[in-house]
Amino acid sequence: MAKYFSLEELSGSSIARQRRIDNVPDSLQAAHLEQLAVNLLDLVRETWDKPIKVTSGFRCPALNRFVGGVASSQHLLGEAADITTGSVNGNRKLFQMIVSGDFDFDQLIDEQNYSWLHISYRAGANRHQILHL
Repeated sequence: MAKYFSLEELSGSSIARQRRIDNVPDSLQAAHLEQLAVNLLDLVRETWDKPIKVTSGFRCPALNRFVGGVASSQHLLGEAADITTGSVNGNRKLFQMIVSGDFDFDQLIDEQNYSWLHISYRAGANRHQILHL
C-alpha cells in the first residue's frame, strides 16, 4: 500500500467496532483508499515531515449515517480522509502547507476552525476545492 498509511488505518473505526458495524471496504473502495494514500496522503506526510493521524477514512453507509455524514460523502467511496496533526495550530499550518504546495487534491476542508482537515482525492477528476466549514 502506501509508505505511511495502511488500509487498516484508513478503514478502521472505533465507532464501527463499538457498534458492531462491518466497515470493510470492497475492492474498488480499497483501490480508492490506496490511490488517496499513495498519491496524496503520503506526499503530504513526506512534506510535513511529522506524523499525521487519520481520524476517519472509509465509511460504509451504516457508519456514515451513524456519524452524521452526508449521503454524498467521499468517505463512502474511499476517496477521503479526515486528518489531524493533533492540534488546531498544527492543523492550520498543515492546511496552509497543502494550499501553498503542489498537491493534487479534490477537496481540502478546514473543519470547525481547524479542529481537523478533510482531504480527498479522485483520480483524474480533482477539483482543487478549498473550503472552510
